[in-house]
This record gives sequence, structure tokens and C-alpha cells, in this order.
Amino acid sequence: MQEKNGFSVNGYLMICVLLVAQAAAFFYAVGGSPEGGIILSLLVGALWMGYFMVQPNQAKVMTFFGSYVGTVSDVGLRWTIPLFRRTNISLRIRNFESAKIKVNDNQGNPIEIASIVVWKVTDTAEAVFDVDDYESFVRIQSESAIRNMASSFPYDPRDDEQAEVALRSHPIEISERLQEEIQARLAKAGITILESRISHLAYAQEIASAMLQRQQASAIVAARKQIVDGAVGTVEMALQRLNEKRVVELDEERKATMISNLLVVLCGDKSTQPVINTGTIY
Repeated sequence: MQEKNGFSVNGYLMICVLLVAQAAAFFYAVGGSPEGGIILSLLVGALWMGYFMVQPNQAKVMTFFGSYVGTVSDVGLRWTIPLFRRTNISLRIRNFESAKIKVNDNQGNPIEIASIVVWKVTDTAEAVFDVDDYESFVRIQSESAIRNMASSFPYDPRDDEQAEVALRSHPIEISERLQEEIQARLAKAGITILESRISHLAYAQEIASAMLQRQQASAIVAARKQIVDGAVGTVEMALQRLNEKRVVELDEERKATMISNLLVVLCGDKSTQPVINTGTIY
């Protein structure tokens, strides 16, 4: 079922028309036909029941004895056929934060995840007639999409070389994927997803401590790798400068000793205690 424009006219214009019709009924009754005047007055009185108000960013879905006849979204005082039943529906932007969901990522690690979903109704006919309760439908389908998306990606990338999309390291890509997942489920209900993003992401409590130790170990390894790379570059530069300036001539054994001492100084966790050699180096 697709949305279509319903029949309505400007309410202020209809006030003038009905006032003229009411006056005509009065003069018709006074003019010698009381029965006709009463019938016409009752008919005009019934037409006054066709007025309704449409607020900004709201719409009225109209049905006639169970059949959908259209939607009115023109703001202000409107008039339509009094027999049309009018249901109010909001077109305003709404959002909600899902509950924290416990799910396994694609590596089998239990994680907790929650998201914020921003949405609005764009097809009133589908929202009212294709689903029973579109607000409940949005919440349930959004949580289903979050579960499916979270189980498709790892919490952390396995390594830097793979450049793997992960929940924690790629928030933009994950938000786009989540929006696509939710939109695919809600399109049949006349709902458009404007934005979706993760509001909470963490390992489940039972493995949080172990995963924290793994993250700390990975950070330590990465830091030590950077320190070693810097130390090797420093040693290489020192030997090159000594050779260019011809400060001292070192044989291979002394170069190895110097390299070993410099690496110990540069890569050590604690401050080194130097030993001053006052004699010959040989």
C-alpha cells in the first residue's frame, strides 16, 4: 500500500460556504417550507463535523468504511467529508537508544553493544496499514539488525596487515553498515533511517579482564617494536657519523660491542649505569 493525497479543502473557505448554506436554510424554512429548511439545516450541521487541524510535521490518514482514501499533510485548518475517519500520525524525526544487547562477534567473543537510531515516517499508509504497531516494529527490527551486524564483524582487527573492518576501530564503516541493515528491515513499514551509530561497545563482563590483558600485551609489543626500530636507526646513524668524521677507527669486534651497548641503553626499561673505562680499549 502506497501513500496518496487525500481529499481536503481550506477550512476557512468552507466556513464561509457553510455559513452561506446555513443562512439559505434559514430563509428557506421561513419562506414557507419548514420541513425542507430543517432537513437542509441538519445537512449543513453534519458538514460542520468535517473540520480538523493538521499540526506541523503531522498528517491525517483517512479511511472510508475501512478503505484507505488518502493522507492529508497540509498544515492548518482543513475540511473533508465528515464520514472519513481521520487518524493522526507524526512525521517528526524521532530517535531511541536500544538496550545493551549481549551477542557474539564473528570470532565468538561475547560482547555488549547498544546503538542510537534516528528515524522518521515517510510513508504514512505503509506505517499505519502494513504493520500493526510501527513504533514497536522499529525497536524490534533495529535490535535484530544490531545483533546481525555485530555478529558479522570482530570486536578488534586481528592484525594491522589485514586492515580488517572491526567494531572498535572502524566506527564510520560500522555505522553505515548498521544503517543499511536497519533500513532494509524497515523499508516495508514506510520508515526512513536518518542516522544510526553505536553508543556502547564493550566485551562481556566474563571475558573483559582477559581481553584487557590481551590489549595491554598488544600495546606493549607495539611500543617495544617502535622502540627497537628507533634504537636501530640511532645506532646506524651513530656509526655512520663516526665513520664520516673519522673520530675513531673501530674493528668489527668493537663495532659489535658498541652496538650491543647502545641497544641496551636505548631499549632498556630502566636507566643504565655506565662503567667508565680509563684505560685502553684493547
